[in-house]
Amino acid sequence: MIVDLAEFEKEPDAVKLTESGLRDALFGPRSTIFAHVAEAAEAGGTSFRLDGFALWYLTFSTWEGVNGIHLEDLYVRPACRGTGRGGALLQSLAAVAVARGWRRVEWQVLNWNSAAIEFYRSLGAHPMSEWSTFRLDGGALEAFGGAASSADS
Repeated sequence: MIVDLAEFEKEPDAVKLTESGLRDALFGPRSTIFAHVAEAAEAGGTSFRLDGFALWYLTFSTWEGVNGIHLEDLYVRPACRGTGRGGALLQSLAAVAVARGWRRVEWQVLNWNSAAIEFYRSLGAHPMSEWSTFRLDGGALEAFGGAASSADS
């Protein structure tokens, strides 16, 4: 499903994650990510199929003084969209936040994904229009991080 998500987001070659890497990230001794899944019983009820997932990690708000949830990816298989699975996944994250006294569930959405934006607004979510996402990666990250490592030696 992660590859399907990358294809949907028009970045089919961007996935570097392997199955074992995902397993380690979720269940390894230094796990820092969490996942909720939407599953359905196959015919006969002896096996299940995954219909969607929500992959998330903890954030911290210095203003609120508590953790929050950053939803990294929400994906529901195309055949299962419109069935409530995406809403159920988001509601399960909201329930975790409420139960633990956290005050935020945040995520990003591609500007061209109008169906998702409409769906999120229907839940009561709102865009953070005064904020822009920045990313330091690739050669710029290596150059900047390498400069700090050199200075530390």
